[in-house]
Amino acid sequence: MPKSLYSRLFKLVGKYWHYLLGSTLAAFVFVAFNSLSIWLMASLLNSILADFEKVVSQNHLLKSASDISINDQLKLWTNNLILQGTAVDTLKMLCLYLLGIFAIKNVFLYIKNILLTYVQFQLITELRNRLYIHFQRLSLSYFDNRKSGELTSIVINDVANMRRALSTTFQKLFVEPINIIAFLTLMFIISPKLTLLAAIIVPISGIVIIAIGKSIRRKSRRTAGKIAGITNIITETLASIRVVKAFSMEGYEVNRFLKETKKYFNLIFRRAKLRHLSTPITETIGVGIGVSLLWIGGMDVLVEHTMTSEDFIRFVLLMFSVMDPLRKLSNVNVELQTGMASAERVYKVLDTPSEIKDAPNAEIITAFSNYIQLNDVHFCYNGEESSVLNGISFTVKRGETVAIVGSSGAGKSTVADLIPRFYDVTKGKITIDGQDIREVTLNSLRGQMGIVTQETILFNDSVRANIAYGLEDVSDNDILYAAEAANALEFIEEMPEGWNTIIGDKGVRLSGGQRQRLAIARALLKNPPILILDEATSSLDTESERAVQEAVEKLMKNRTALVIAHRLSTIKNADKIIVLQDGRISEAGSHNELINNNGVYKHLYDIQFSQQSK
Repeated sequence: MPKSLYSRLFKLVGKYWHYLLGSTLAAFVFVAFNSLSIWLMASLLNSILADFEKVVSQNHLLKSASDISINDQLKLWTNNLILQGTAVDTLKMLCLYLLGIFAIKNVFLYIKNILLTYVQFQLITELRNRLYIHFQRLSLSYFDNRKSGELTSIVINDVANMRRALSTTFQKLFVEPINIIAFLTLMFIISPKLTLLAAIIVPISGIVIIAIGKSIRRKSRRTAGKIAGITNIITETLASIRVVKAFSMEGYEVNRFLKETKKYFNLIFRRAKLRHLSTPITETIGVGIGVSLLWIGGMDVLVEHTMTSEDFIRFVLLMFSVMDPLRKLSNVNVELQTGMASAERVYKVLDTPSEIKDAPNAEIITAFSNYIQLNDVHFCYNGEESSVLNGISFTVKRGETVAIVGSSGAGKSTVADLIPRFYDVTKGKITIDGQDIREVTLNSLRGQMGIVTQETILFNDSVRANIAYGLEDVSDNDILYAAEAANALEFIEEMPEGWNTIIGDKGVRLSGGQRQRLAIARALLKNPPILILDEATSSLDTESERAVQEAVEKLMKNRTALVIAHRLSTIKNADKIIVLQDGRISEAGSHNELINNNGVYKHLYDIQFSQQSK
């Protein structure tokens, strides 16, 4: 993993340093009281198992000794804390201290966890917000090459994996090493010889954890990609459920989904086998060393008499207490590697620059006055060698209606996409009032335009909200006028809840013609100086098309309009008709002029009307 990613994650959490500092301090207090609780547990066992008078006698010897070890100093401090006049009173005092210590320990455990949880949730919220905001800034070409399900998976699943990794890292990577150090320190105080033997488990476990972690990292990358594929299938199928049912493809889609989930199962199961392998290996190594230490320590107590029974009990408790943080640490690397694989995918998106963005000194267009001009425009999509447009040049004067026609694939919609800068020209330039559109801000450029595309885009919201989309402080009268002009008022008033009717995802509760009329009403409400209609009437029936076409023609007076037309009957009255063929302008002129030329336009016109007459 590049170091830069770790540094970026560190920078990401750095702004919450005060929460992390509070959590770290709480962790130190927790570890201190946790160690103290284990130390006192040994004293509790010793007070029950040992002769009380002997304990008192040993304590007097410790008090009278002139030079005692750190271990003896700690035992003396403990005895002064808990020893009372009788064994029962001592046991009572010890139990009270243990209750208090466990209560304080868990209070600080809660403080530690809640502060870290706050940071985690803030981080995943920030990452999701940044991803979504970045999606809005990316150019259309980015989404042309990406599946929506994959992007959704990154926002939901990969960010969730990062949260779990951050949770594991902060809650365990900081606390558990402190626990281990504290326990090993106390063990070393009791018996340096046994502690050095016990410490062998740490590097051995580390080697196992790192080796397994590397493999998990690789599998996590593939797993993240596979879950993205599953998400995409779900998104795609649900969005196209009518087509699936119309073609009786339910079985095919189910099989496709089952194949993907089977591949995903195989991946996550192999990863799980590795994940669950680290703990048994670590514990087996630990128990093996622990049993050896029990034998050696037991011999020191029973045969060599170099260790007291109290020290042995305390050492054993501490030794087995070390096993739990070691086990947790073995899982830390697993979660961390999974999270880092997801972080790679998240930052790969965030690091993707927008191809379409404002120039450093971009100006703001406040009005459209004279003309739009395409000057020797060439265009090809990213990664493709063949051009969609080759040397397109024409002018649209203010107040003119210019129609672009041609067979499928001629480049008509591409022209409509280049004017609002959904894409940038490969060669040549497009100007508005003589100013290159790449030298003005995107918001001000698109603010001059109302666009209705062939693919109707509506939202799962009310009729009113869909018409007023992108506009603030719009009056009901303005919405009413736009709907009436788009011939949508009649069907809106017949809906169960009228203007407040929720139309479903992509307007699924409406007919194709109704959806298109709402989209036209939205463009009309914006009342822009420039209209771009990309086959805007293609989804309307003949009656609706005629009514909407009349309304559009009225509103296009004193307004500049670029109309991408499939039905040639809708653009007879255009001031200029441009005919595209293979990405080039083959002819241009009025309807009557092109009919008289007996060229491509006349050929397309004859085909359409011969089909309509049949």
